Amino acid sequence: MAYDQIEGSAAGLAARLDAELREAHPLTVLRAAHERFGARLALVSSFGAESAVLLHLASQVSPGIPILFLDTGMLFGQTLDYRRTLAARLGLSDVRDLRPAFADLAIQDPKADLWRTSVDDCCHIRKVLPLDRALAGFDGWITGRKRFHGGDRLSLPVVEVADGKVKFNPLANWTKVELDAYATEHDLPAHPLVAQGYASIGCWPCTQPSDDGRAGRWAGQEKTECGIHVARAPGVAPNVGGDI
Repeated sequence: MAYDQIEGSAAGLAARLDAELREAHPLTVLRAAHERFGARLALVSSFGAESAVLLHLASQVSPGIPILFLDTGMLFGQTLDYRRTLAARLGLSDVRDLRPAFADLAIQDPKADLWRTSVDDCCHIRKVLPLDRALAGFDGWITGRKRFHGGDRLSLPVVEVADGKVKFNPLANWTKVELDAYATEHDLPAHPLVAQGYASIGCWPCTQPSDDGRAGRWAGQEKTECGIHVARAPGVAPNVGGDI
């Protein structure tokens, strides 16, 4: 089947599911996603400041759901520790560490300082390409995005289509208050850097302390997304090679 046909088929399914689930509890959304896609469903997590809630919810549906974790090589040590601690705490049995391809780094970022001159290109080889490669084996995926993050996320649907795959945003409707209440109710451990003033946590060169949502990410720049949630032009398949 041609890529545009796959995209169209997925778009129709996503529209139907969004109509059914747009007001549903996140756990209901996750169960519907898992029932629909089974082993062809993955959850993408940064193991960042707000990740514990979605991971806890997912563990109740299936502790064996594949968790895709982008280990960019630029993460805080605290994030790597948190990834191990939280996965063990929640009994997540299939956490996959996605790393940038050696060839991409050797050609595009041999000194590991590409972030100084082009944060977009740095994100592309360290996040976008590794995730594209990993998602090639799945038909649906789950994110932790929420509307209260602002920006392009204000109109976030619960279910959408992205690059020929159905994409679920179970927490889209939840507020920060609801998120924090759930974490407290279930005694979920916080990322260690939250106590140091980090409300959103990514790679260390591009993350600063901030209590204003994602304001500490790429501070002072127009950039608000790393690229993995940026829509591609219709009919343009994911780039799973090594070129930027």
